[in-house]
Amino acid sequence: MEKGKVLVIIPAYNEEGSVGKVIEGVRTHLSQADLLIVNDGSTDLTSEKARVSGAVVLDLPYNLGIGGAMQTGYQYASQKGYDIAVQVDGDGQHDPKEIGKLLKALEEKNLNMAIGSRFLGQSEFKSSMMRRVGISIFSGVISILVRQKITDPTSGFRAANRKAIQLFAYEYPQDYPEPEVVVLLHQCHLKMVEVPVGMSERYSGESSITKLRSIYYMVKVLLAIFVDYFKKPPRLGKEEEGC
Repeated sequence: MEKGKVLVIIPAYNEEGSVGKVIEGVRTHLSQADLLIVNDGSTDLTSEKARVSGAVVLDLPYNLGIGGAMQTGYQYASQKGYDIAVQVDGDGQHDPKEIGKLLKALEEKNLNMAIGSRFLGQSEFKSSMMRRVGISIFSGVISILVRQKITDPTSGFRAANRKAIQLFAYEYPQDYPEPEVVVLLHQCHLKMVEVPVGMSERYSGESSITKLRSIYYMVKVLLAIFVDYFKKPPRLGKEEEGC
């Protein structure tokens, strides 16, 4: 993408085995972008591995979760004047060569956010049955609420333009934010689209969402989605561009 400053935000929690490979992959496929690692209170060598790779690293004092880590990244992007912010997870599931698809969609369709969906194209990544059921439920509910077909609302592989960056720097869901962000964008009348992308298995480690927690997660997120939908959208100041 030739126009604008691009920042790739990589939230990472105990990803010492993968963060270096992720950084290398992003540099290979998007050499003009800047990289920001948000080290979310890791207790391993995530921060050290990222610094050795030459990326800018923000070390959070303790684990805030993906919502807190990403909002930190968006605040950095807003303050530094970036035009595009791309979220790439630190575990290696998101293929850096697919970032170009997200950027192309933002530019050609004049959108505020492009979301990489593993269900619109062919992907090597196969989630568990429980997760597929949960994603299907989220997809159905969110698609009805936002009046737009959303196939992969839990995908964290996303690109946002400056207007969305400023919104997220001010207001961003915590805990498991990806499905809630889709509702937030709708409430703020921002445009989004899904783009088919390939994803793969994580390089190392295991997901924190176990089978038992999946049920809790589904209930919790569904409640949060409905709360977000019916509450008033955030009102931003004159300097921010958002709702």
